[in-house]
Amino acid sequence: MGPTVATDGSHHVDSVADLRSSASEGPPTIVQISDIHGYLESARSALLAVGEVDEFDPIVEADDQGRLHWACDDEYVLVFNGDMVDRGPASDECLDLVWRLQSEAPPGHVRYHLGNHEMALVLPDVLHWPHWYVGNQPPSVSRMYYTAIREGRISVAFEGYEYTYTHAGSNDPIDVSSLNQSLQDAARMLLAAMDENEWAQVQQELVDQYPAVFGTGGTSGRGPGAGVLWLDYQYLSDDAPQQIVGHTRQRKPTRDGNVICGNVIRKNQGSIGGEGVIVETPDDVGVVVRKEDESASCTFFSEVE
Repeated sequence: MGPTVATDGSHHVDSVADLRSSASEGPPTIVQISDIHGYLESARSALLAVGEVDEFDPIVEADDQGRLHWACDDEYVLVFNGDMVDRGPASDECLDLVWRLQSEAPPGHVRYHLGNHEMALVLPDVLHWPHWYVGNQPPSVSRMYYTAIREGRISVAFEGYEYTYTHAGSNDPIDVSSLNQSLQDAARMLLAAMDENEWAQVQQELVDQYPAVFGTGGTSGRGPGAGVLWLDYQYLSDDAPQQIVGHTRQRKPTRDGNVICGNVIRKNQGSIGGEGVIVETPDDVGVVVRKEDESASCTFFSEVE
């Protein structure tokens, strides 16, 4: 069964298989970027790097004002794997990038996954962070997120060719459809609660109702037992399912066991290069990174194993 088209033309898509049968240029390449955290220039550099290596055509192109636009048809799936906002100076601009690319790409080909920082927009009475961008947004922004979740423009998981994509990952097998449906159900309940003046109460209840999505672990929230928005990379076991995640900072894309972590933007702030993306094709998975000389390079994991 193919993807369901929402009323705004977006797709409720759970896997690359939902898109593969309709792709006009063959199986799409999946590009993952995570934890942009308001660092727009680093995100621009990482995404533009894809088209600067011999292995791939551009996924985005810049206009005269430097804004990125979708540069292809259905040859790519772009996964923004959580934490678009906070920390850096351009949270609004990073969100504008997501919405613009979603509007320009074929439906379902630009995915925006919740991270733990977006959780503070979805459940602001559970995670009240007044020192961050997310803690200073009006309820109308939360309502906008609920609507986008309901329409399929924001989700929490995606099934690639061999890897599953979530912000933080899981030691248990991930049922992508179930996780995304849980998030959509939560969004519907939150929208209803806003209209019935039960918003704060329902937020608290949803953490217990959907621990695989919203659950935290330990005093930091990132400990064992946390859900796919919070679990720290160090707690993913060697036999965890094959996954591509962000969340935990790395200097370069890192693979331990079956899990690849691509959260590299923040740890490379203040230096030249280091920002990059993870790419998955039907046959391999690799990284495209910006180098210190500002050129770009592509390395597949099969080449270094």
